[in-house]
Amino acid sequence: MGKVAFIFPGQGSQQVGMGADLVKEFVVAKETFKEADNALDIDVSKLCFEGPAEDLQQTSNTQPAILTASIAVYRVLKEKGIEPDIVAGHSLGEYSALVAAGVLDFTDAVKLVRKRGQLMEASDPSGKGTMAAIIGLNGKEVEAVCQKASTAGIVEPANYNCPGQIVISGEKEGVEKAAELAQEAGAKKAIILNVSGPFHSSLMESAAKELSKELEGVSFNDAQVPVVTNVDAEFTTQSGDFAQALIEQISGSVRWEESIKAMIENGVDTFIEVGPGRVLKGFMRRIDRKVTALNVEDLASLEKTLKKL
Repeated sequence: MGKVAFIFPGQGSQQVGMGADLVKEFVVAKETFKEADNALDIDVSKLCFEGPAEDLQQTSNTQPAILTASIAVYRVLKEKGIEPDIVAGHSLGEYSALVAAGVLDFTDAVKLVRKRGQLMEASDPSGKGTMAAIIGLNGKEVEAVCQKASTAGIVEPANYNCPGQIVISGEKEGVEKAAELAQEAGAKKAIILNVSGPFHSSLMESAAKELSKELEGVSFNDAQVPVVTNVDAEFTTQSGDFAQALIEQISGSVRWEESIKAMIENGVDTFIEVGPGRVLKGFMRRIDRKVTALNVEDLASLEKTLKKL
């Protein structure tokens, strides 16, 4: 068997009930949720287990909730003797990856992503921004479409998720124009997303500046296993590199497809999505079907994955 990578989901994977059955079964999962509740001004456990969904959807709630649910799963896997050789996380998921790699303390991370969510909400108070998923065009084609549409408003590639799926972000007029042009250029679909802001675009620069101040007070350790960062799809273990990667990530593109390919080239043949949902597992099928893609989010998927391993 080759190397195992843990990949951690980002915003959009949240669902009411996440983590609930693991908490009943594993003390380490229960303790993880308790730790988050104690660190924050919100009841993360109640949000995750009971909702309501509209509260869980708020960016400043979603981010600590997903991080907590992901780390609870990670700690259960660790207890079962399953550990990664490499880690990466999609956008918000990068914070989970840094906790798993020993770079960030979990309590620091959960406070940070609560603040990150608040900053992201505050950076588009008038709701001028949005995002759209472009299905069926490649990176170069989407970049060309964004450039053409930028006369209508700011619009930029935000997430290079997998072949044929790129998310764009920016001002509503620019994103809508780009979506229209993408379909004219042969995209199968251009779907405006239900998000609360233009994430991973230059409109998030004010949030990036504020986040950099927050990060000054946080201690980063060298990574115990390599982390593949979103901004450059490079392997990093040096503590000094991570704060800058997190700052750039807020307003920069998530180079997910490149990150996965870099891990495969490095000998990873098994990817485990650790945390709620199966979005990243879905991307894996589009990136490379030859590797094994598994996920753990609850008891059923845990048992299934343990059997496969």
